[in-house]
Amino acid sequence: MDVEYESVLLVKNEVFVYQIPPRTSNRNYRAADWKLEEPQWTGRMRLTSKGDKLSLKLEDRDSCMLFAQCPVDQYPGASIEPVSDSSRYFVIRIVSDKGDKAFIGIGFADRGDSFDLNVSLQDYFKKLKNPDMSSGVEGAGESSAPKLDLSFKAGETIKINIGNKGESSRPRRPQGSSGGGAIGLLPPPPGPSSRNRAAPVPNSQPTIANATNSTPAASKDEWSDFLSQPSNPVARSNNEDSLLQF
Repeated sequence: MDVEYESVLLVKNEVFVYQIPPRTSNRNYRAADWKLEEPQWTGRMRLTSKGDKLSLKLEDRDSCMLFAQCPVDQYPGASIEPVSDSSRYFVIRIVSDKGDKAFIGIGFADRGDSFDLNVSLQDYFKKLKNPDMSSGVEGAGESSAPKLDLSFKAGETIKINIGNKGESSRPRRPQGSSGGGAIGLLPPPPGPSSRNRAAPVPNSQPTIANATNSTPAASKDEWSDFLSQPSNPVARSNNEDSLLQF
């Protein structure tokens, strides 16, 4: 006798349960008719499968005690139905141990959680209808197709043109600068040490002295013609004063 194990398909740690008003018409359920700000219960949700039975279980997050259970026979269907005005809320049919049934609303704060539930339900029933998807029989069916024979027949030959044999097979060296180093790469910029390295400064003291000594001589020779023209000492002194002032 084979033992059936329970497989957990999806777990969501936060789900909200709402009390919904009874349906009065054939229209779909709307989450806007519920009191969304006042959930009746908050816990975790587990989607489990055992054999060919799928169940959505609502459990306490701390004690893991079962709060309610929804057997799912098809999706979408009467056991679980999405609402018409939101993708985060569903109406599920819970069944007690005595067989009593009731409809309640569940919702998720994150839209991604409701998307995961939707995808998990669709994948389960898709695999249930097509067992080959999970058993890998599809790969066997593809392998039974006739294979393409690429082997050589008797007497068939193949000709390969390998080019001019006289030409050297050694790759040519790209032409570049005569100097060593990588071809096509510029030398790196000088480092900070080479930029900060200053040329030796010549001794400027003799130059200053020579410049100081030569300046009066040059100026004296330059103004000697003007100083030698007046014959009157008074006029000469006046001319020297005016030139000095100038």
